[in-house]
Amino acid sequence: MVRVRVPAEVPDRIRRAVIDRARAAVRAARAARARLAPGARRATSNTLPALELAARPRTWAGALGMTAVVLIGAWLGLLIVGNVRAPVGPVNTTMTLRPSLTGGTKINVSPLGALTLDSHVAPVRLDVNVDQLDPPRAQALVDHPERLSGLQDEVARDVEHGTLDLAVRSCVAVVSGATALGLAVYRRPRRALTAGGLALALLAASGGTAYATWNPKSVLEPKFSGLLSSAPSLVGNARSIVTEFDVYQKELARLVTNVTKLYDVTSTLPAYQPDPTTIRVLHVSDIHLNPASWKIIASLVKQYDVNVIVDSGDTMDHGTAAENGFLDPVANLGVPYVWVRGNHDSTLTQHYLERMKNVHVLDDGRAETVAGLRFAGIGDPQFTPDRSTLPGGDAAERLTGDRLASALRDQRYAGKPVDVAIAHEPTAARETDGEVPLVLAGHLHHEETEVMQYGTRLRLEGSTGGSGLRAVEHKYPAPIEASILYFDRDNRRLQAWDEIKLGGLGLTTAEVSRHLPEDNQPGATQIPTPPSATASRSGR
Repeated sequence: MVRVRVPAEVPDRIRRAVIDRARAAVRAARAARARLAPGARRATSNTLPALELAARPRTWAGALGMTAVVLIGAWLGLLIVGNVRAPVGPVNTTMTLRPSLTGGTKINVSPLGALTLDSHVAPVRLDVNVDQLDPPRAQALVDHPERLSGLQDEVARDVEHGTLDLAVRSCVAVVSGATALGLAVYRRPRRALTAGGLALALLAASGGTAYATWNPKSVLEPKFSGLLSSAPSLVGNARSIVTEFDVYQKELARLVTNVTKLYDVTSTLPAYQPDPTTIRVLHVSDIHLNPASWKIIASLVKQYDVNVIVDSGDTMDHGTAAENGFLDPVANLGVPYVWVRGNHDSTLTQHYLERMKNVHVLDDGRAETVAGLRFAGIGDPQFTPDRSTLPGGDAAERLTGDRLASALRDQRYAGKPVDVAIAHEPTAARETDGEVPLVLAGHLHHEETEVMQYGTRLRLEGSTGGSGLRAVEHKYPAPIEASILYFDRDNRRLQAWDEIKLGGLGLTTAEVSRHLPEDNQPGATQIPTPPSATASRSGR
């Protein structure tokens, strides 16, 4: 109730009028306030949610931004400094953690391919790259064979130390990466430290998940890719590798010893001291994707001062494009490389080599003069890995040999006689008898020399790759073989050759044997030059 006081001396009529107007004004004010109150309440109630909605996007955006900073920073840290070089026995490896949706372990064995193990389920994958042989540790095994008995324990310790170092290095990498990126984005140390802490927590959670889901039986079911996809059929069932692990460890130790022995022996081979005019040819064949072959070839080139390398084919196993990278070391051998296609080399292999500098690919009887000798060669007509085509057999090889012999005659009629012919298969090479002084071949994985009926010397090379992955198929696999051929620069005839044989798996021998042609031996009579094409074919 509103009270209005009016002085007593004011007349009653005026006093009543003032009071009535005052009361009317109060009623009007109350009515106006009543009309405005609901709108005010509604305005107040609508303002608070609007403020809350305005705050929520900022909160979500901040959380998403921090998450992105943590993930990207941690990934960059692992990418830049999150790898560890770890020796495992006599082999150098690189261990790395990588972000992954499925986890697992991937072991890369260049150039053969990779194998993947479903070892764990976590947002990180362990990558192990097998890099190269560690010469000092390998030499120690060669000098002290008794250490082989402790090789498996040494490998286990090396793996344990490597993974521990990788864990510590990865922690530092993710924290450093996330903190650095957080500082660059937010420019506030508190936010940067928060990013680093979250990255460490994320890595710890990933490690805990990997530990909880660790599957030691994953080694029973490895997944092969690349050239290693043929490994199960060559090295046996993976389950037998686990159940007979002691046997495989012993064989691995012997393999390590033999491989390191090869490096040791080839560095101390007795080098021949020929006349300065002598042409030295290194004959290799059937490398079959053995990466150790390139080191051995490079060592022989240096020790014997080789002028040219002749490869009589089967450098590959399957002839796929994925294998072509295996050929890259050819460019670094420092001498010309003469090559013919074998039955395990495809046209893809041939085209890849044709594009390489200092490589001379001979096919269809093509002839080239390299390092003072004139070579002619032809590729093998068969391609064994392609099961969709029927093999041509000896008939196809003889036809190929006839084509090569015809090309040799054409070269002689043109006044450019060939000194050395090259074919992969001996059956094809035999068809050149009487058309050339020397023909080189391979394919049979063993060395052999004979003078054929019409005077041509056939020289077969063994496997310079020790038969490749086939080296584990037999108790005594093929050794690694190569030859140094010595030619007189004036008459371009073979004067002598050294057969080099290096023991493979299960063998620890290394020998070099010198051979002289019959006409170069003391008291021998001169073998006549191969007869003309007409005479060589008459009487056959």
